[in-house]
Amino acid sequence: MATAIEVAPTRTAGEAELSLPVVGMTCASCVNRIERFLNKADGVTTATVNLATERATVLFDPARIDRSGIVKTIEAAGYEVAPEAAQAAEADEARDQAHAAEQRELLIQAVAATAIGLAMMAVMFWPGGLPFPMERVNVWLLVPATIVQFVFGRRFLTAAARGLPHLDVNMNTLVAMGTLAAYGYSLFVTLLPELVMDAGLSLETYYDSAAVIIGLVLIGRWLEARAKGRATGAISALLKLRPSTARVIREGREQDIPIDQVRAGDLVRVRPGDKVPVDGVIMEGASALDESMLTGESLPVEKTAGDSVIGATLNTSGAFVMRAEKVGTDTALAQIVRLVEQAQGSKAPIQRVADAVTGWFVPAVLAIATLTFAAWMLFGPEPRLPFALSSAIAVLIIACPCAMGLATPTAIMVGTGKGAEHGILVRDGAALESAGRVTAVVLDKTGTLTRGELRVTNVLPNGVDDRELLRIAAAVERHSEHPIAEAVVRHADAERLDTTTADGFEALAGRGARATVDGRIVLVGSARLLTEAGVDVEAQRAVAETAEAAGQSVVYVAAAGQLAGILTVADTLKPEAPAAVKRLQDRHIDVWMITGDRRPTAEAIAAAVGIPRDRILAEVLPGEKAARVAALQQAGATVAMVGDGINDAPAVAQADLGIAIGTGADVAIEASDITILGDDLGAVPGGIGLSKATMRVIRQNLGWAFGYNVLLIPVAAGLLYPLLGLTLSPALAAGAMALSSVSVVSNSLRLRSHRLSV
Repeated sequence: MATAIEVAPTRTAGEAELSLPVVGMTCASCVNRIERFLNKADGVTTATVNLATERATVLFDPARIDRSGIVKTIEAAGYEVAPEAAQAAEADEARDQAHAAEQRELLIQAVAATAIGLAMMAVMFWPGGLPFPMERVNVWLLVPATIVQFVFGRRFLTAAARGLPHLDVNMNTLVAMGTLAAYGYSLFVTLLPELVMDAGLSLETYYDSAAVIIGLVLIGRWLEARAKGRATGAISALLKLRPSTARVIREGREQDIPIDQVRAGDLVRVRPGDKVPVDGVIMEGASALDESMLTGESLPVEKTAGDSVIGATLNTSGAFVMRAEKVGTDTALAQIVRLVEQAQGSKAPIQRVADAVTGWFVPAVLAIATLTFAAWMLFGPEPRLPFALSSAIAVLIIACPCAMGLATPTAIMVGTGKGAEHGILVRDGAALESAGRVTAVVLDKTGTLTRGELRVTNVLPNGVDDRELLRIAAAVERHSEHPIAEAVVRHADAERLDTTTADGFEALAGRGARATVDGRIVLVGSARLLTEAGVDVEAQRAVAETAEAAGQSVVYVAAAGQLAGILTVADTLKPEAPAAVKRLQDRHIDVWMITGDRRPTAEAIAAAVGIPRDRILAEVLPGEKAARVAALQQAGATVAMVGDGINDAPAVAQADLGIAIGTGADVAIEASDITILGDDLGAVPGGIGLSKATMRVIRQNLGWAFGYNVLLIPVAAGLLYPLLGLTLSPALAAGAMALSSVSVVSNSLRLRSHRLSV
């Protein structure tokens, strides 16, 4: 791929890739630490850790390090690798159950901690004061405060303690230090009130602040967990498509077995209403299959012996026996899931900005909190200790590396998930970023702008009506296997014509066919065939030549020695093509068409879709397509190439952004950055528009995350106190911190409502 920026090197021979679920990550600092440890490990080529998907993807040399070595490296960084079930279905179920349990626990603890904190706050600020001495009130508050601090807040304390031996500081460190400082000072006031009063300090405690901080941070974590679940909904929806069992025929007996036990070469019976278990070829029978869940095609597709079928599609009518060809991770559905997971676990190059900042962010916050405490102890208002302590705690709590860590991955997860729901598979974050910079789109003609299938475009009778002309032509062509013949028969069937069976059919190689229909000899084929049979074709010669000049094929029909008319056949334009081209042009993207066809044919198609004549690349040999794309790049364009065939693969790979129509060749799909399932060309501007929207959200998220900290950390430190007398309480700081992460996630979730048709 000729993209200007690459996230990770391509896997070379002898290298392996491993994706592991990591437990305990809470912010971008955690991500940076794990990546740093993995990338330093002997045998690891590169490692990428994603906070949103909670997975580490490692490219490594298996001769120098194995899975256990990678797991130990992650553990050495202070984190754990979750066990994965042996079977994919069990792993998915276990993952969903774990996420659901995590969300329930977070919600319960968040509600309980916040409720306790607010109740304590109400006690502390009761109008007119409580009719009890403050020493006694503090003792009453100690028990619920201790429960919140060490039960509901245990996750922060444990994670912070785990990082101490490695001098690892992260978001958990900030929360733990802030709440422990508030709780510890309050405990001192509660247990030794005489010393506090002797020092001239009030008996006010911060139990309520510590509890509310923990509650609000837990609410933020719960909202993040919910967002992750919603963002990965596309994968869950795809996985639910596959059936759990298959009816396999072995040794003459039919038996239902788990889908994971189907082997390539097995014969599988698929009954009406069943889902096709794996990819394969029909051996016996016929049916209509609903492939809409994978290709977007709304109508069932007729299938018969010799046709390929895709796993997870629905058999709507007849029964058939198929031979399994691709099973397990080789099926089309498994590859789609892999592509979506790969995209959601990737990093966009813009993420490097956040990674660079978070590397020093938490240590910098600790330094600022220390300086804040020291400054107010020296120069602050009386009583200095509570004021200095409150300001330092506010600095620790308000800082939010979570927002920076979630800014890019949540947007990528939601954006790629949204695309997958509409049949648009994005390879990775780098592809999203490349799509956002596209200035020119090159569209292949056949199979991309056109249907890639011959259709009858005109029925032009001579001495008979058009239905009679089509009827007798289809009666002959029904016995032929030629693509033009198939087009004629399909058109007649669509018109619901009763095509009488033809007798004495004879195929005439290179010229057409002859048969007897209703007692008359009917000829269907070229002008040469009819002329040799003594039929005068001059009456429609001019019309035929005009059609041929426009790239259409002409079929002459004669009955009983007289010209009955002509049919024109062509690879017709996709109905959505003009609108798709206009949507691209409306986004100020230059649209080019490339084809190996003659220029008159190319110009006719280009005119129909609205592509200017100076944007036509005609009569281009397959090997020259990549060179034409390179020429556009050298002229300064950021090029997206859209194709579907094997001959398009080099050009797709050469482009800054390769887009493959998913109904085309696998090699073109493998070379692409974005794959369109089905053949809807409207998904191309939709995918580019979604990519631009995703990058816009990422930039908004990063701007908010950085701007939030730049503005509010000084406020928390008390910068406005000398000027305006304003301070920020730790509880308000906790609320602001939680809202910062939630705002980033919520902004990313807006992509779920993005309209791909605009």
